[in-house]
Amino acid sequence: MILSDRDINVLLRSKELAIEPIKPDTIRENGLDLRLGDEYCEFKKTEKELDPHNPLPPTDFYECRKSGSFTIMPQRHYLLHTTEYIRLPSYLVGLVNLRSTWARTGIYIPSTVADAGFEGELTIEVIGSEFPVRLYAGERFLHLVLVKMETPSERPYNGSYKGQKGVRFPKFFEKRVGRHQ
Repeated sequence: MILSDRDINVLLRSKELAIEPIKPDTIRENGLDLRLGDEYCEFKKTEKELDPHNPLPPTDFYECRKSGSFTIMPQRHYLLHTTEYIRLPSYLVGLVNLRSTWARTGIYIPSTVADAGFEGELTIEVIGSEFPVRLYAGERFLHLVLVKMETPSERPYNGSYKGQKGVRFPKFFEKRVGRHQ
């Protein structure tokens, strides 16, 4: 079952669901609109091989910056994050979608799921359109559809991305250097 704005407000009041910060336009008819953070990482073009069992430093594969705005270049890949820190209970899953306004520019995000029990800012991959598109930190960019599972998860998410803030690289880099900052 997809949660409505009423369902979301009930869960927020009961503190079973948490969203911080929350703005008047965050809660929508059937989900949450999430905003872009100010950190982004562009995938580098390189001939270096990324070996998940013996990774080179993430700086060999990503160039990261903080900025109030940035341009998504055509056909380039980026990691972005949300400003909102969310905490999902063990019976809710979040389906991350691009807001339709941004999808109409040709920007694309691969399927992304916030697992039951996830907590943190979301890191998402964004793929550029056929033309450059400027994005601004704080802009509503994603729509998170909350889906109630029939029964709570026996093993809610408790992986290495739990509690993440800012952009997070794939977890196999953590063995080498930890977070990129």
